[in-house]
Amino acid sequence: MDHTALDRIGEALRALAAAGGDRPAAALSSAELVAVNEAFGALKRRVDAAFAPVAAEISRQSRRELGKDSFARRQGFSSPVALISTTTGTSVGEAVRIVQVGEATAARVSLTGEALPAKRPSLAAAVTAGVIGMTAAAAIVSLLDRLAVRVSAERLAAAEHQLVGLAPGLRPDELGKLLARAEAHLDPDGVEPRHEELRSERSLMLQERDGMLHLTGKLDPEAAAPVKAAIDALVGEGLRRNEHTGDADRDPRSVRQMQADALADLCRHAIGCDEVPTGPSATVVVRVDLADLEAGVGVATIDGLAQPVPASILRRLAADAQVIPCVLGGDSEILDWGRAKRLFTPAQKLAIAERDGGCVSCGAPPAWCHVHHLAWWQRDGGRTDLGNGVLLCTGCHHRLHGDGWEIRIDGPGVHAKVWLIPPPWVDAERRPRLAGKSRYTLIA
Repeated sequence: MDHTALDRIGEALRALAAAGGDRPAAALSSAELVAVNEAFGALKRRVDAAFAPVAAEISRQSRRELGKDSFARRQGFSSPVALISTTTGTSVGEAVRIVQVGEATAARVSLTGEALPAKRPSLAAAVTAGVIGMTAAAAIVSLLDRLAVRVSAERLAAAEHQLVGLAPGLRPDELGKLLARAEAHLDPDGVEPRHEELRSERSLMLQERDGMLHLTGKLDPEAAAPVKAAIDALVGEGLRRNEHTGDADRDPRSVRQMQADALADLCRHAIGCDEVPTGPSATVVVRVDLADLEAGVGVATIDGLAQPVPASILRRLAADAQVIPCVLGGDSEILDWGRAKRLFTPAQKLAIAERDGGCVSCGAPPAWCHVHHLAWWQRDGGRTDLGNGVLLCTGCHHRLHGDGWEIRIDGPGVHAKVWLIPPPWVDAERRPRLAGKSRYTLIA
């Protein structure tokens, strides 16, 4: 470990102390808790960045071909991962990730002794600077390594640079969406084989245990789309009802309980009933470029699911009347209604869902959300247009209003970017934070 890495750790420690990290947590104000949490995050990333090359060197000196002379074996461990996880108190998975990142970001030496840059230089710079953590970095390394045999080095390098810029601050579900879409973007020919592989792995197991029926299953995107859309529609209706009732009449169920009851309701209706119980409110939105739709090739995405699917399955999905294809680049309904309507139309909500991807704050699925006017229709004369509406779930709607967050939309139509502007007690400089689907959308 070099002195520069130690200096960065020392700098992060000083920032932590300045934020209030040397005081009892219970004595901190809300603003100080935010600052201390961020300072601890920065410190962890700095420590992990400093340790990653050490872990990579332990792994290099513990290569299997060294046999009993392996560094890990000499320390009494069966593998370098076992050594690292045991001595650092981390899980095996965390140890694997830090070795993986270390190997991809450490400086290299050629067989002739010449110094070489890191295998993933953009990622190495971000890890060293402490702006990206080990989990996200390892996921990016895994994706790039998986695609290396099918994608040119130039395209991989450009993708690495983009991913490193987009990944910091993403939740795990957002990171998963980003990487799934990046893989489809970089290797569109691989989407159909991956889809067929996923289809072959679909399963559902029903088992009675402890007086309850346990369901364990996994569905490919094509099979999952109607299941998720129907359950989300029923859960979303329950959450919306809660928004307009008093505490005494609120539905006390958790979201998980609502989802379980929704599945039971759907099956109850299905027995002896040919009609779809959720009616037209439950829809599957499939997005595809017009050129891909006409050619029958390329990639489509399904609302609420991260994994892209081949455009060829759109014909199979479209056999269901509840599937709405969102064709990008073609003609569509009028989406801006000015002040002629108080409420956003279904077509507008679909367009806003295409732009936002769900709740712009927490990422809840569109079916759980309503369209919120930024400038109020009645009080402020706000228009019922795409540029004045965002998707928010009930919880985030109340939280953002109550805490003083502001929302800004830049650009027209479904390609606009949504920004959340924090209140001063969260960020004194009120720096806008990219929100919604734009956070994990790659630039073509």
